[in-house]
Amino acid sequence: MPTTIVNGKSLQLGDFPANGSALDALRAQGLLGAKEGCAEGECGACAVLVARPGVASATEWTAVNACLMPAGALAGMEVRTSEGLAGPDGLHPVQRELAERGGSQCGYCTPGFVCSMAAEYYRPDRGEHFDLHALSGNLCRCTGYRPIRDAATALGRPAPGDPLAERCSHAPPTPEPGGGAGFLRPATLAEALDVLARDPAATVVSGATDLGVDINLKGLRPELIVSIGHLDELRTLEITDESVRFGAALTLTELERRLDGRVPLLAELFPQFASRLIRNSATAGGSLGTASPIGDLAPVLLALDAGLVLTSAAGGDREVPLADYFTGYRATVARPGEIIRDIRVPLPLPGHTAFQKIAKRRYDDISSVAVALALDLDDDGVVTRARIGLGGVAATPVRALATEAALTGRPFTEDTIEAAAAVLGGEGTPLDDHRASAAFRSAMLGESLRRFGAGMLEAR
Repeated sequence: MPTTIVNGKSLQLGDFPANGSALDALRAQGLLGAKEGCAEGECGACAVLVARPGVASATEWTAVNACLMPAGALAGMEVRTSEGLAGPDGLHPVQRELAERGGSQCGYCTPGFVCSMAAEYYRPDRGEHFDLHALSGNLCRCTGYRPIRDAATALGRPAPGDPLAERCSHAPPTPEPGGGAGFLRPATLAEALDVLARDPAATVVSGATDLGVDINLKGLRPELIVSIGHLDELRTLEITDESVRFGAALTLTELERRLDGRVPLLAELFPQFASRLIRNSATAGGSLGTASPIGDLAPVLLALDAGLVLTSAAGGDREVPLADYFTGYRATVARPGEIIRDIRVPLPLPGHTAFQKIAKRRYDDISSVAVALALDLDDDGVVTRARIGLGGVAATPVRALATEAALTGRPFTEDTIEAAAAVLGGEGTPLDDHRASAAFRSAMLGESLRRFGAGMLEAR
């Protein structure tokens, strides 16, 4: 029976089916603070804290969407829910500030806000200021955000002797390999690949931010989930003179913090990719592996001319340019039993880059159109290389090859920009849907290049 440390106590959560969520498992223990709101990771009512290997300390308390996490992933983990934050002497500082500043009315969303706030409160490298983007994945329908913001910005640093702060000084528990009831956590990458060789139809997950939605809202019922997000072989980051190479199972938050701006185009993307709660679990490999045509990461990596290393038990490693990876709607060149091992961005990086996301909301929204641009210019202002990645305008993420050709070898002037923008407006096969019309998408493609060009010309 899997054991989990919940609010400082060892609990046996019992066996849950593969489609059972961590939220269900915790609520079955009487921990009713975390709620199911949207069931797709947009509202944050389900947020809890998990102890994970830290970027700035041995352990960091990380807020995650419990509604998306498979229950089996809790085995061997250390978890804090909103019920486990307060001590015997009264409310936790986060809870106290929310209460005193009127940050809660109906209270449905409050436990999730508390957990997201606590994760930022305990982040070792945050300094004295609270990053309000830590709350970007939490929605409140009745209180209003001003008192919640006031509570967050009023928080100082944890007091000396705070037990949850002191907990960060030593390593988190190692996730237990094994599993049951349709969930498997292999001990090594080799074991995972062997399992997939025997059962290539098994569902591979890391953060499960995509799979969790399909289970909750689309009725997907996987027979076997193979969880690989904990595997050290998939969590590497290596920067050499030739490339930046990062493992497929690094979360986007870990990647953002560990790269620390070294790849400016990725640094521009990260704050616009879903919410902090989602980025705390979502991985680069998972985002690319789903082959979604509206994912924001793929256009950026296409503009950076990235490649993927795919691996399997039978074939070993092979490298594939990302531009050749997508073959159709939610389809890729990956063979049965093959997974993404790591992503490689070649160096040197392009000299001029930008990421433009067109969506109804600036943050925590799905793009109507995503455009990533990367240009190199010579000393005379002539475009020597152009790479443009697009999302939301075709059945797959695509390179804007015709626009790249219209730019390459030409002086980067208003006339060149205008001519290339007209070409860019016709790239892909935009369609009408509830997010935007085809005409709007086409117009935004051209406008994105004009905006990017105007900024470059002004800077010159």
